[in-house]
Amino acid sequence: MPTDAETLYQRGVDLANMGRHDDARAALTSAAEAAEKLGDTDLRARIAGTTGYLIAQHSSAAEGERVCLEALALPGLSDESIAILHGQLGSIDMDRGRHESAERWLSKAIDGLAGSPVRAAHMRMNRSIVEMSRGRLEEAESDVLEAERIYREAGLVLDADQAAHNRGYLRMLAGDLVSALKIMQSVRGSLGDTSETSAAIGELDRAEVLREAGLTTEAERSLEKVAQVFGRLGITQDRAEAEYQLARSLLSHAPSRAARVSAAARRRFRSLGADGWAARAAALGLRARLAVQTIDRSGVAAQRPGRLPSASEVEDLATTLESLGHRNDAIVLRLTHLLARLRTGVDPRSIRAPRLPRTASLEAALLADEVRAERASRLDREVEARRYAARAIERLEGAERSGGSLELTASSSLQGNGPLSVGLASAVRSGRPEIMFEWSERARHVTQAILPVRPPHDPELAAELAELRVLRAEQSDGEWLGEGRPARLRDSIRERQWSRVGGGPERVGLDEVRGVLGPHEAVISFVFDGRGLSSVVATASSRAIVALDWEGVRAALRGLRADLDMSASMVAGALAGVVRGALDGRLARLSHLLLAPTLAAAGDVDRVVITTPGVLAGIPWMMLPASAGRAITLAPSASFWARRRFAPADPPSSAGFVVGPRVARGDEETDAAARAWSRARTLRGRAADAASVTDLAAGVDVLHVAAHGHHAVDNPMFSGLELADGTLFGYDIDLIPRIPDTVVLSACEVGRSSVRWGEEAIGMTRIWLHAGTRCVIAAPVVVADDIACELLGAMHEGLAAGVPPAVALAEASARTGLIAPFQAHGAGF
Repeated sequence: MPTDAETLYQRGVDLANMGRHDDARAALTSAAEAAEKLGDTDLRARIAGTTGYLIAQHSSAAEGERVCLEALALPGLSDESIAILHGQLGSIDMDRGRHESAERWLSKAIDGLAGSPVRAAHMRMNRSIVEMSRGRLEEAESDVLEAERIYREAGLVLDADQAAHNRGYLRMLAGDLVSALKIMQSVRGSLGDTSETSAAIGELDRAEVLREAGLTTEAERSLEKVAQVFGRLGITQDRAEAEYQLARSLLSHAPSRAARVSAAARRRFRSLGADGWAARAAALGLRARLAVQTIDRSGVAAQRPGRLPSASEVEDLATTLESLGHRNDAIVLRLTHLLARLRTGVDPRSIRAPRLPRTASLEAALLADEVRAERASRLDREVEARRYAARAIERLEGAERSGGSLELTASSSLQGNGPLSVGLASAVRSGRPEIMFEWSERARHVTQAILPVRPPHDPELAAELAELRVLRAEQSDGEWLGEGRPARLRDSIRERQWSRVGGGPERVGLDEVRGVLGPHEAVISFVFDGRGLSSVVATASSRAIVALDWEGVRAALRGLRADLDMSASMVAGALAGVVRGALDGRLARLSHLLLAPTLAAAGDVDRVVITTPGVLAGIPWMMLPASAGRAITLAPSASFWARRRFAPADPPSSAGFVVGPRVARGDEETDAAARAWSRARTLRGRAADAASVTDLAAGVDVLHVAAHGHHAVDNPMFSGLELADGTLFGYDIDLIPRIPDTVVLSACEVGRSSVRWGEEAIGMTRIWLHAGTRCVIAAPVVVADDIACELLGAMHEGLAAGVPPAVALAEASARTGLIAPFQAHGAGF
């Protein structure tokens, strides 16, 4: 039977594992007093070990180490107690960032606990964390798998689930984000139910995966909340780690804030004596100060003023990082310093091209390529600059092939902004259309190279989507996905979908695209290098570069969406003419700046393929005066269009129509459109639920949905169409076994895109195209019901006759005299 001292000790351990550290300290103090009276040296040593670890977590790592070492010096200790103390010392050094000594202590502990497999498993878990930090992923996985096996055999379900969670984190470090999220999601519920601390620790790891997957905003929100939880619980080490991860995320797009957050993390690490962590946080702070060039959400580059850290300051910290075992952090810091020096005018001949060890991280390899590209550019070695920039992009494309989600690939544009900027700028300076076109396509394909394998029907996913639709209907505010059951469903749905992977189309060259152009067709590729805008214009018989007025375009874009929305909602009254006049003036200005010069270079064309960078997202191209009489399709890339252009030999033969709730003229619109088809089926009222709509979509060539739409800026895959039982989300599309060739979205807002860093834009139109649809007709802004009814009804006459979608839309606009923001996306002809 356990003594009171042993009972108190176990209670202290349990409380510590639950994150109730103050209560744990109190229980351990009482246990120590009882063990002293009993004269139980082994128990006193074990109590001291746990106490020392808690001291290290809250106030001083050095003091915690001292307590453990004093316990280790007690005479007559058993081998098991000695091993446990070795493990505590290893855990303290692990948190201090002293990885070599931590691994030595923990290895001694594991050897000493051969007769106590569960205790040894605890040590293996900690040693795996150290091995992860040192980049020794195979050794880390071996420890985690062995610990999980031991826990499951012992019936310790929660410990086994924690080991599985760590296995998921390992998959992230190995670059397999899909497996990482699947594994973490499988144990998230059970770990979150144990305690607030366990839930916060799990969310800290998961936020890092989200950030690596490109969901930066969501990851940063999660990290902020996690840091607050740890602060409230008084767990300084974990709070500082959450702040460190937050600063690391902010570094790429908000360096000033990253510097402040990393400084806070560094202070907390230093207060604990966690030298390694403090040095890593300091390195983030220096990298934030070295971010002399920033690129905003749309890809616009700007220089940041300020004094750079000195070379000695950078080198001293890099040397410290190396001495503490953080070699990769040191490499990245030195590379960031080299890049900053190049961008602030240092003679490039004084910068030596970096050489990396074979074990360097992807981040370091990308930075090294960017440094080489920037250096070559400064030396006017443009071919060399583009070669290094292209190598960086190829590294990213190789890394992203481990996952196929549209969101997963969004992270590439964030990581690839630097090399893309160098490559695009060099391509523009070349003055050669084929090189500019190549880099335009490269930029587009960074985020579009992966297409999903069509998945089998997933009943669990379908059920979760159904529940989410109900919750969306009950909670109409913009924060409905923020927390609680909707947030959990969102995470489960997204992570389930991220497990679908596949391969995508290859890029094509300018001559290959020209070879498939008809006599009156043109491709216009707008190119933005961060500071200037130009275009490559290609026809079957010509090619040209057109320089454009970026500052003029930028000014005309300000307020465009507001003007469009006001014009759509204000169709009568005294102000309607004023509003329409302001919009017409803005559209005329954009037409003059963007289309007029490019179309002049194209010559006599009536069909135009347009590809755009993120800075031009949201322009209603069909409303620009220069578009009149022309069929225009907005392609994700020219390669997408060339590979999937409309095939007149295989016209559509069937159409499906859907009317969502509260669409004033939805029945009239779909009835008129359906009359153009010999085979048509319409869902309306209660019959227009998500399951029926997805079934309908799988059996028709053309799908037309007249419904109100929602655009989720932070979670574009949760954009959707309002149906009888709730919202048809972007994720529902992956339940469709066969995708319609053409999709018409007669709905407010679903044609919009969320522009992420650089070239990436994700919206409902992109979701359909990514899933396999050839062309989507949609609008980026609100469209009045009566205009949608008449214009789209007329368009179906052409679709049913086999006319390409973009041509059918243009002809319908000419016949009805209606000019609306509907436009063709993808391969519209």
